[in-house]
Amino acid sequence: MEFITTFYVCTMLYLCLLIWKLFDERMDKECYILGYQCYKPNDDRKLGTDCCGKIIGRNKNLGLEEYKFLLKAIVSSGVGEKTYAPRNVIEGRETNPTLNDGINEMEEFFHDSIAKLLAKHGISPSQIDILVVNVSMLASYPSFASRIINHYKMRHDIKTFNLTGMGCSASLISLDIIKNIFKSQKNKIALLVTSESLSPNWYSGNDRSMILANCLFRVGGCAILLTNKRSLKHKAMFRLKCLVRTHHGARDDAYNCCNQKEDEQGRVGFYLGKNLPKAATRAFVDNLRILSPKVLPTRELLRYMIVSIIKKLNMKTSSNNKSFITTTTTTKSTLNFKSGVDHFCLHTGGKAVIDGIGMSLDLSENDLEPARMTLHRFGNTSASSLWYVLGYMEAKKKLKKGDRVLMISFGAGFKCNSCLWQVMKDVGDRNVWDDCIDCYPPNSLANPFMEKFGWINNVQDPSTFQFSHFLN
Repeated sequence: MEFITTFYVCTMLYLCLLIWKLFDERMDKECYILGYQCYKPNDDRKLGTDCCGKIIGRNKNLGLEEYKFLLKAIVSSGVGEKTYAPRNVIEGRETNPTLNDGINEMEEFFHDSIAKLLAKHGISPSQIDILVVNVSMLASYPSFASRIINHYKMRHDIKTFNLTGMGCSASLISLDIIKNIFKSQKNKIALLVTSESLSPNWYSGNDRSMILANCLFRVGGCAILLTNKRSLKHKAMFRLKCLVRTHHGARDDAYNCCNQKEDEQGRVGFYLGKNLPKAATRAFVDNLRILSPKVLPTRELLRYMIVSIIKKLNMKTSSNNKSFITTTTTTKSTLNFKSGVDHFCLHTGGKAVIDGIGMSLDLSENDLEPARMTLHRFGNTSASSLWYVLGYMEAKKKLKKGDRVLMISFGAGFKCNSCLWQVMKDVGDRNVWDDCIDCYPPNSLANPFMEKFGWINNVQDPSTFQFSHFLN
């Protein structure tokens, strides 16, 4: 009898040990954000209306129709007057950028944001185990990762990853690399550095599909500290719940809709094709198919299944309903994402991108406010834009412990990436928004460009158009 009792006790202890071991291993695979620091350039690099007018006026390749197109694009872009341009553009050297222009632009960001982030959280550069850097449109030798290591004198055994060509969605790709490393390695601290170099990529031609990039993209960047250390869990701001990546590079139309190339005159620029919205929609829908079961509660998935069955039955019984349903379901998701998500952190790709996601997910203006305000204040800062949007939410004290934040980004290739964060504690740092958060949202997002340069729409004859009038 004593032997049987001892056997059962030992067996139970062994099972408890196995359960604890599995739980312990899972805890070490978590991915936490300790903090992040967005970059804000000096005020002398702001792109106000007058400054934009001078930059546009310097482009000798533009004609009357291009000016009209630019006016319409800028006014409808959703971008305000306080965004930032590269230093060489402000100085009038956009047509002849140097390698140093691009490198200096990145190093200004590295030296500012990384230093502030490490100091704020009491982390020494020697404590960083993993460094992931993504700058899509500029490659440097030595790499930007090596430049950071050299400047901050990091350890010789640090693991580094330097990504290029990943576009606006690179931030979540970098995050995915760190998440996967955390699955196999315990007690690590990672630094994610995300930005884009505009200095050598300002387009000076007259191709309308490439001029658009100048209207949207602005200088910015963000440094993020992540860890899987349980000892630092109490300091964490966010915990990663899931991450989903979708890549449509195998589709020629998606692959070609957004790329860097030369125009007919050999001027390099960033091309945005007319089929970009369609490619983005397909990638978004495919991403949501995988994401939905991971973020939505069971009751919402069951409701969706029932609604879908009813719609299919109605489609068989009524041809009129069939036409109506086909139209509505292509623009709006039947799923209620608000049942599993509290806040939506959307890529500021442009007003049309924000409007499209808002319509697809049936989001309110309150849900879209962080993305709209970020686009207005900082423009499209490429892969780092998500973190400016997150910073707006934090500065407005919208993020409370237990809230779930969905990030959605798009990128050339064509890619759609998304992830879900859980807020670990109430956060309310005013961060990069400190000097202006009390003024947002403004009463109007109207761009003063139309007020100052709207007269150009009344000019009909290019031969009577006086170029100098555009600058007055």
